[in-house]
Amino acid sequence: MSSTDVVIVGSGVMGAATAYWLTRLQPGLRVTLVESDTRYEKASSSLSASSIRQQFTCPVNIRLSQFGIAFLREAEQHLGLPDHPVALGLQEPGYLYLAQHEQAAAMQTAHQIQKQAGADVALLTPEALRQRYPWLNVDDVALGSLGLSGEGWFDGPALHQAFLKKAMTQGVQRLHDRMVGMDHTATQINAVHLASGDSLRCGQVVNAAGAWGGEVAAMAGIDLPVQAARRTVFVLSCPEPLPQCPLLIDPSGWWLRPEGRFLISGSEPVQTQPGLPLEPDWSEWNDEQWASLAHRIPALAALRVERAWAGYYEMNTFDHNAVIGPHPDLRNLYFINGFSGHGMQHAAGAGLALAEWMMQGQSHTIAVSELGFERLLHNRPLRELQVIG
Repeated sequence: MSSTDVVIVGSGVMGAATAYWLTRLQPGLRVTLVESDTRYEKASSSLSASSIRQQFTCPVNIRLSQFGIAFLREAEQHLGLPDHPVALGLQEPGYLYLAQHEQAAAMQTAHQIQKQAGADVALLTPEALRQRYPWLNVDDVALGSLGLSGEGWFDGPALHQAFLKKAMTQGVQRLHDRMVGMDHTATQINAVHLASGDSLRCGQVVNAAGAWGGEVAAMAGIDLPVQAARRTVFVLSCPEPLPQCPLLIDPSGWWLRPEGRFLISGSEPVQTQPGLPLEPDWSEWNDEQWASLAHRIPALAALRVERAWAGYYEMNTFDHNAVIGPHPDLRNLYFINGFSGHGMQHAAGAGLALAEWMMQGQSHTIAVSELGFERLLHNRPLRELQVIG
C-alpha cells in the first residue's frame, strides 16, 4: 500500500487550487490528486460560464469574490510558468441585476449588505440605465444594481489548468484513477481504495469531487446534500452590437453576457432532477424565452442560436452555499463542496482557506468558518439569496 500526506479526491479547479495552496504553504508536502476524468470532459471547471461578481447576500461570498478578483488580476504572478504563461482574458464590465417594482425592496436590502462588505456597486434608476445602455428596454424596470468594478468574466478552463500545472511543478502528483471506498474508524480515515485495486494510506483526505461530492461523502457514511444539477448554456449571435454590455440578470430569471463575438445565455432549468445526462436541454429554448430576451433587448428579435452546451452546478440543496472545512467527527476529512454555481470565481479563495485550515487549524486570510459542516448537522442554513439560474 502506497502512502501520501494528503489525498484530494477530484482535480477540478477546487482540488487543483487546494493542492496549489497546500504545497505553497508547506513545500515538500506529499499531495496526491485522484482523478478519473483527466480530460475534464464532464468537469464543471471545463463547462462553467466562468464569471465573477460581488453581488451576493452572504458577506462570506463577497469576501471570497474580493479575494478572487484580486487573484485573477495577478494570476500570472501567482501561477505563471516559463513555458506556460497565464492568459485569462479577464474583463470587468460588471453584473447588472434588474428589478421590477415588487423586487426593488429586496434589491435595496442586498445593496446595503454589499456596500457594508465593501463591494463597489451602485443602484441605478431607469433613466440612468437608459443613458448607460441605450439598447436596453427598462420600461418595466424599477431599479438596477450594477457592479462598478470587480465583476465580469474570464477563461475558467485556463485558470483551472494554471492551478493544476503550477501545483504539479510544486510536487503534487495526479493519479488517473477513481476512489471507490475509504478505510476509516469513527474518528479517522486511514486509507482510500481505488478502482484500480490500489489503496493509499493518508494523513488527510479532501473531498473536492464537485457534482459528485455527495457520492464521495457517502463512502464515509456521511450525508452531504450536494447533487449534480444540470444547466444549459445557449450561444447566440446578435446582428447589432451591445456597447458596454455587462452580465445581465433579468427579473424573469435568465442571464446573458458577451462571449467574444457572440452572447451566451441561460435560465432556470425546466427539468430539475439531479444527475440528468450532460446534454443541452433544448426545451429551455422556446418562443417564450426568445420573446423575453427580445423584450429586454430589442436587437435580439433577430438573434440566432448557434449552439449550446450543458454543465453541472454542484448544488448544495441545503442552503445553496459552499461547505468548507473538516468534518466534526472524522477530523481528517475535509470538504470543499457545494458552491451551487459560483465555484469557479471562489476557487482561489476557497482553496487558500481550506489549505490554511488543514495546515494551521483555521483560515486566517479569509474568514469562512460560517461555511463549515456543522451548520448541516445543526440545521442552521446560511442561505444565499442571489443564486443565478
